[in-house]
Amino acid sequence: MEIRTAGENALIAYLGEAIDEAVLGRVQRFAAALAPRLGRELTDLIPAYHSLTLVYHPQRIRRSALVRLLREIDLEDAPPPAGRLHELPVWYGAPGAPDLPRVAERAGLSEAEVVALHSNTAYRVYAIGFAPGFAYLGLVDPRLATPRLATPRLRVPAGAVGIADRQTAVYPLPSPGGWNLIGRCPLPLFDPRRTPPTPFAVGDRVRFRPIGEAEFRALGGRP
Repeated sequence: MEIRTAGENALIAYLGEAIDEAVLGRVQRFAAALAPRLGRELTDLIPAYHSLTLVYHPQRIRRSALVRLLREIDLEDAPPPAGRLHELPVWYGAPGAPDLPRVAERAGLSEAEVVALHSNTAYRVYAIGFAPGFAYLGLVDPRLATPRLATPRLRVPAGAVGIADRQTAVYPLPSPGGWNLIGRCPLPLFDPRRTPPTPFAVGDRVRFRPIGEAEFRALGGRP
């Protein structure tokens, strides 16, 4: 384990390097082991990929004591808990998602084959960040791996489904972005009035279901 300072009241514990389900499982078990021991001393635990960020009360626990506690916990790699399975409808090739033909051409596949490969996997949520509710999902089929755009778009519409290298994601809000856009999801994925504001948690799984324009509109989507 490598432990680094992440501010005056935060530490990051690194438990691996690769995007790997076994390492993510270790991170989740680490968080589960720490939560009951440090309930009053912590304000947040943030799991992501192969690390766990701990935000703590410096008035309640010293950094040295926290580091010592972290090193006392011994965890081995294991698959993460199953988590919840979310099914998201996607209109592949929708307006606002113009990169499906280029992703298909680069992979040497038809657009239908890209859709079949992309929607045939239950992706693990490895991290949530960049924007509220933005869930980093992986791993896509190696044939679909596509580098980020050299120049990011200034505005990506909410619900756009993208691929970047071997990860995929849905933009929950309009924002700049450099991922390759292949579809649109009509469902709202971030609402600050809800508790929690996003349906995803690290360790959950997401599966995409292809739909057409009529169902996209019926579900509240706007092209």
